[in-house]
Amino acid sequence: MVTALAVNISGPHTVADISLADIGEARISWARSRMPALAALRAATESEKPLAGQRIAGCLHVTKETAVLIETLRAAGAEVSWSGCNPLSTQDDVAAWLAREGYGIHAWYGQGTEEFYQCIDRTLDFAPTLTLDDGADLIYRVHSSFPELAEGIIGGTEETTTGVQRLRAMADAGELLYPVIAVNDAATKWDFDNVHGTGQSTLDGIIRATSVLLAGKDFVIAGYGHCGKGLAMRARGMGANVIVTEVDPLPALRAVMDGFRVMRMDEAASLGDIFCTATGMKDVIVGRHFKSMKDGAIVCNTGHYDCEISIPDLEESSTGCRTIRENNEAFEMEDDRTIYLLARGRLVNLAAAEGHPSEVMDMSFANQFLALCRLASEGSDYDNRVYDISPEQDTELAALKLETSGISIDELTPVQIAYLNDFSAGT
Repeated sequence: MVTALAVNISGPHTVADISLADIGEARISWARSRMPALAALRAATESEKPLAGQRIAGCLHVTKETAVLIETLRAAGAEVSWSGCNPLSTQDDVAAWLAREGYGIHAWYGQGTEEFYQCIDRTLDFAPTLTLDDGADLIYRVHSSFPELAEGIIGGTEETTTGVQRLRAMADAGELLYPVIAVNDAATKWDFDNVHGTGQSTLDGIIRATSVLLAGKDFVIAGYGHCGKGLAMRARGMGANVIVTEVDPLPALRAVMDGFRVMRMDEAASLGDIFCTATGMKDVIVGRHFKSMKDGAIVCNTGHYDCEISIPDLEESSTGCRTIRENNEAFEMEDDRTIYLLARGRLVNLAAAEGHPSEVMDMSFANQFLALCRLASEGSDYDNRVYDISPEQDTELAALKLETSGISIDELTPVQIAYLNDFSAGT
């Protein structure tokens, strides 16, 4: 259900219904209990206030896990203003709690495009010194509409693959006005958040929107990057017969060696019962594919933007559309087939479910926190380009996650360390 707000986007917050705050508080409490690494970082830095004096503008899915990140940033001394990074991903009860707690929050589920960008603009009102983005819409808004703000911005962070691609393109073109750390590209992010988070939450969204049985279905996944790989693994675990489509020979070969069928989308279109795009590319499923699909085929997307599925082509090919249940629309085709589109082609794991589990977001948001602290202390010395998370931070965060989860691992002995560095050792 889409929430329509007949309001001006002004004041300290704009949310759907602030009376939902108590529900949001309960959900956020659950997330806190599943995010021990971020809690440990908060405890270690709360007295030092490494973000004191910083104003952070955030544009990232407003979920219960995001609320834990936001309160951690405030505890570290920052002033925070926030908007959602997708019109259909905001959890209204979480937004209500943030508003009640005095955060600058402008987000609700079901925004129109104009409202979406107005909310981003409101987060920029206090002239941020740091930005946190998921998809690079906020950063691009600064560059395209408010370039004067860039002079006061030390740096930013980016959460997702699509956003990192946009920012690297801006940097390559010499148009990036401040440094950005690619949080997405950290091993402690993409090997866990993208693989295990996307895999589980995408199936969660599909099942909530359809209640379909996955066992025995032909499940077509477009893209075998980290997200597609995680989804393929989980779909197979639920009994689906997984087919992968790709444009890159390396991930295509990985999918083959992982035991999946690999083919072109033109061939897969007539075989699939369920289709999910995970590529970050536009026009992955287009008109000719819809014309080949089975009666009853289910189509959805788990990439950041809604351009992977050509909804205009689907609408042009159909004679009508009706809503079956929340986030599930039936398109009646001219030959009496029906194709079901989930969440209007938006990322189904957030639009139709709750997004990634708290346990994996713990690492992603710990990386965000550490990256912002790094920018606050060092960012003024950085060039205007995209930086990676250091291997040292990845290793330290992985160790922290294990420790806070009560898991111990072995350590190399001095003899083993000496052997590791002894190039003369052989047979």
